[in-house]
Amino acid sequence: MHLHPFCCVSTVSYHSPVLHHMPPLPAATSARSDPPNARTGDKLIHIDNNGDCGRMSHQRTASAGHSAREQPVDVKINDIVGNGISGILHKWVNYGKGWRPRWFVLLDGVLSYYKIHGPDKIVVNQETEKGSKVIGEESMRRIKRHNNGTSLPQQPLPRKPFGEIHLKVSSIRESKSDDKRFSIFTGTKRLHLRAETREDRVAWMEALQAVKDMFPRMSNSELMAPIDNVTVSTEKLRQRLLEEGVSEEAIQDSEQIMKSEFTVLQSQLLPLKQKHWLLIETLRQLETEKVDLENTVVDESQRQCNDEGASSRLMQDKFSEEETDEEDNTFFDTRDFLSSSSFKSNGSDFRLSSFSSDDEGFFVVESEDDIDSSIRSVGTNYPHVKRRKKFPDPVEKEKSVSLWSMIKDNIGKDLTKICLPVYFNEPLSSLQKCFEDLEYSYLIDRAYEWGKKGNSLMRILNVAAFAVSGYSSTEGRICKPFNPLLGETYEADYPDKGLRFFSEKVSHHPMIVACHCEGTGWRFWGDSNLKSKFWGRSIQLDPVGTLTLEFEDGEVFQWSKVTTSIYNLILGKLYCDHYGTMRIQANHEYSCKLKFKEQSIIDRNPHQVHGIVQDRNGKTVATLFGKWDESMYYVIGDSSGKGKDYESLSDARLLWKRSKPPEFLTRYNLTRFAITLNELSPGLKEKLPPTDSRLRPDQRYLENGEYEMANAEKLRLEQRQRQARKMQEQGWKPRWFAKDKGSDTYHYIGGYWEARKQGNWNLCPDIFGQIPSDQLSE
Repeated sequence: MHLHPFCCVSTVSYHSPVLHHMPPLPAATSARSDPPNARTGDKLIHIDNNGDCGRMSHQRTASAGHSAREQPVDVKINDIVGNGISGILHKWVNYGKGWRPRWFVLLDGVLSYYKIHGPDKIVVNQETEKGSKVIGEESMRRIKRHNNGTSLPQQPLPRKPFGEIHLKVSSIRESKSDDKRFSIFTGTKRLHLRAETREDRVAWMEALQAVKDMFPRMSNSELMAPIDNVTVSTEKLRQRLLEEGVSEEAIQDSEQIMKSEFTVLQSQLLPLKQKHWLLIETLRQLETEKVDLENTVVDESQRQCNDEGASSRLMQDKFSEEETDEEDNTFFDTRDFLSSSSFKSNGSDFRLSSFSSDDEGFFVVESEDDIDSSIRSVGTNYPHVKRRKKFPDPVEKEKSVSLWSMIKDNIGKDLTKICLPVYFNEPLSSLQKCFEDLEYSYLIDRAYEWGKKGNSLMRILNVAAFAVSGYSSTEGRICKPFNPLLGETYEADYPDKGLRFFSEKVSHHPMIVACHCEGTGWRFWGDSNLKSKFWGRSIQLDPVGTLTLEFEDGEVFQWSKVTTSIYNLILGKLYCDHYGTMRIQANHEYSCKLKFKEQSIIDRNPHQVHGIVQDRNGKTVATLFGKWDESMYYVIGDSSGKGKDYESLSDARLLWKRSKPPEFLTRYNLTRFAITLNELSPGLKEKLPPTDSRLRPDQRYLENGEYEMANAEKLRLEQRQRQARKMQEQGWKPRWFAKDKGSDTYHYIGGYWEARKQGNWNLCPDIFGQIPSDQLSE
């Protein structure tokens, strides 16, 4: 059985400090590599993590299966290189002394060696090692002898290595006449080395070559350049000591000590510089490769589609995937089902429309004729309100700014204190984004009407469709909303939707937004806090908080949002995805579980959602399916396990369909509804409190395309926002919400709409105004 030369490398960590000049001499698992055709009887030495070297097992491989079970854990090359590699190699000295053993250490692109015999030998024990990897059984035996010794000699002072080789300016050659020998040529001298076994040479060669390839190319002059600066820096010290009357001999001693210390610091900083450069280059390379891979996948997918012929053949493509969440459920392909020729409806008047937003020719039947007329007419009696359909034309031409350049230029800085330009924002705040989730509030109105008719099943199906519909507006949205200031509010009085909404930022650390909405026969409220995880190329957002929907007949529904991830932050096309399980709990008869399928790079049909509705006994009474950016359908009964049997799903009905895109597209990819959220209609400004998001100056400047003013105002407001933590520590409380006792949730205390009617905003601070001069230095 063939094993990689590094497969036997292991590591041990100790809590004791590492001496600066001592080499890592690890009490670790032997790094001896198995040969490509490993023979039975090979020995593997294992030393446990507490440094106990007393147990050495000589295990023989009886079978291939047994060998697979006994082989050590494979270790990645990056891990090996990062922690260092060490072990005994024999170095050719001269014809008089011949080959002499030396302890070699490979760390940060430098190969160092030390004597292990004579008066200048180094101490070999676990106290000198932390996390390195060892190659060779002879190296392990030496460590074992010291670890098992009853007494150890007094530890000598740290010593510098007897020699160092920078691999990036060296070449490595294997000997053709001796399978244990190899040499390293630095340009000025050649180092002849010999390993204990052929397998050990393979391991060393792999490690040396891997490190040589990983570290950036630097010449000898570049490696030694900073030393001259050390000499210059001692002149001020000399002048000061002379003024103090210190003798010339003492000054020279002080200079020598300083030079020695700075030389040590220089040798430690140089590998960090190399690693910093390497990480940036590796990141660029990985992102470039990822983009190339994505392009290849897209090209291949298009080629396959072209080869398959007409769309009628695509409609018959049967594809399904299995998704599990506590129990096995079939996650069938929504597009294939909806495009299936077997999809039928019992309605009389059918409307044919494209199910896919990219108009690929997939058609489904949509009919609401079997819905009660009172349900179908919900919302038609609301008054019409004329709202804008586009943003104003930009005043200035927008600059092109790379997020990668922002990250690269601020490496090592506190990103929370960096003011990103407005080019990465959309002209909406997080408070307004909360209201955007209510774009399809007619689904709640329908749920209310279904409940009044005693149909609790149709009520929860419409609630489920509403819970999914809030994600549809995120498709294609690559800009972030403005982070509200502490105390910032937003109101939305939409009589044309039969509701009024209010939200407020109630906490700065952590950032929490609370909202409350009143509709026709229902109330909706909740608070939201995001926990983020940055993964380099992407960011993961995990919502914390519960959304509550209460109907006036007493039925209550509660759910939490699923995980959202934003990908390609540095290179490639930005996109977001939502995935996870959403559970909608109710206090009456039914509950619902929705599974958002995570998108993969080769997924030809992303954004799928599949769910079931269960009664109190756990019986599935309805099945839901669709896509969070397009539409949702339902089937009465349990259809989750029928998979490809499309005939059995012929009674599927449409619950919700995404609205058409706006006539005037914006670079922010906002929906028709989102374009209206920041509108200041005639007479509205005089009715708003000074804390409303519509009055935020940087957001308004961005909407108008005045980018320079927007950046200046954003910087000013973010400086002002730094006062928010101090305000919160001093006992600041939100104006319209209160925190529930014994929990981290907030509830609306009322009074906002009454104050609006009276125009009484005396208790609302001017959060967007100038900072008082006496607070600027605080």
